[in-house]
Amino acid sequence: MSGHGGLRRRRAELEHEWSRRVPPGLVRSGDLVCGQVLRGEIVESWARSLRLVDPARDCAPGAEDLAQRWLDSPLRQPVTDLADELRAAVDDAGFVAAVTDESGTILWTRSGRVMRRRAERVNFAPGGRWDEASMGTNALSLALRDGRPATVFSAEHLVEALHGWVCYSAPIRSPQGRVLGVLDLSSTWDRSHPLAMSTVRALVGTIEARLAETAPATPATTTGPAPAPPAPTATADGPALRLRCLGDARAWRDGVALRLRPRQLEILTLLALERDGLSSARLRAALYGDRPVGATTLKAEVSHLRQAIGGALASRCYALTTPVACDATAVLDALAAGDTEAAVHGYTGPLLPDSDAPGVLEWREYLAVAVREAVLAATDPGLALRYGERHPYDVEVHQHAHRLLPAGDGRRGIAAARMRAAHRD
Repeated sequence: MSGHGGLRRRRAELEHEWSRRVPPGLVRSGDLVCGQVLRGEIVESWARSLRLVDPARDCAPGAEDLAQRWLDSPLRQPVTDLADELRAAVDDAGFVAAVTDESGTILWTRSGRVMRRRAERVNFAPGGRWDEASMGTNALSLALRDGRPATVFSAEHLVEALHGWVCYSAPIRSPQGRVLGVLDLSSTWDRSHPLAMSTVRALVGTIEARLAETAPATPATTTGPAPAPPAPTATADGPALRLRCLGDARAWRDGVALRLRPRQLEILTLLALERDGLSSARLRAALYGDRPVGATTLKAEVSHLRQAIGGALASRCYALTTPVACDATAVLDALAAGDTEAAVHGYTGPLLPDSDAPGVLEWREYLAVAVREAVLAATDPGLALRYGERHPYDVEVHQHAHRLLPAGDGRRGIAAARMRAAHRD
């Protein structure tokens, strides 16, 4: 890929600007590295945000029709039911809890008196808009944009008024997988805690489970054409499974979130991608590579996964025996069908980004290359623009979009700006 030198220089410029703005006395805290090197997702968010947001902004802009938004929100009832647990979480640790809708507008908050005053100063309160276009780099905007949990610490925030904060966010999804909003726990940076994200994930899991419990049943008969189901329904062959593994990792069985360890999610992902199944030896190599891991360890992981998915996993050759709706396989199917638009829309992030399993690494690279090459082969500039939005340093994609756009098309300016930003000398 061209433009690596420009990418490195742009990253160095952003990191220099960041280090200049780090508050005095900032130290390492928990599992966060502070005051040293910007993470890749923070660099990319800053590059996007600096074009839209003034770092000197003192508070978030407000939104209208808030009361009706909250009244109509599918999150209102599960969050209300969980209010006591959320209140206990914020009171015990000195945090403020917030729930947004899919646009990043805060609909609900809970906090103690001191944190409430701090939050209100920056409009971290109902009605405040915290998407990236409104408040730049922050955990809520990253969770919404990338569809996976995000932590932003102190000066990683673009807006300087937030440099005293640490924020932990995770997206909340409907039983069909649509992002409905974000749950966030925030506090002053000196209160950062390594268990805060685990708390957020657990609370989101509870909210999603309640959403699944109250989801309306699919009617047995309908008038007119039947809508396509968002996920496979249960069949005589076994329970319905749904797996998200692009940009984040989560699985559901019959609409109920599964509590799986990272290794079990890796196994489920590999078996979803390897539709003919894997032998014990191949699966062990895909998970552990050359590490001296015994067959007993693999059998234990597979046994736990088999129990979690209702036994829908063959044992002689490891293979799933029930339909699985998987975002990664949907992207592959779209590419095989020549539907680049569906593939770009579905490719929301790298495959299991936290995994270092050899088999996952191979599939991750395969998917990334396949989608990118399909974009470069397409003649629709909108696909290159959409892909380039999530890959701001891919100069070749921005150049491709610019070449395809006709003179007079206002989007040429977007493509040109992205080219300059990604290839700056």
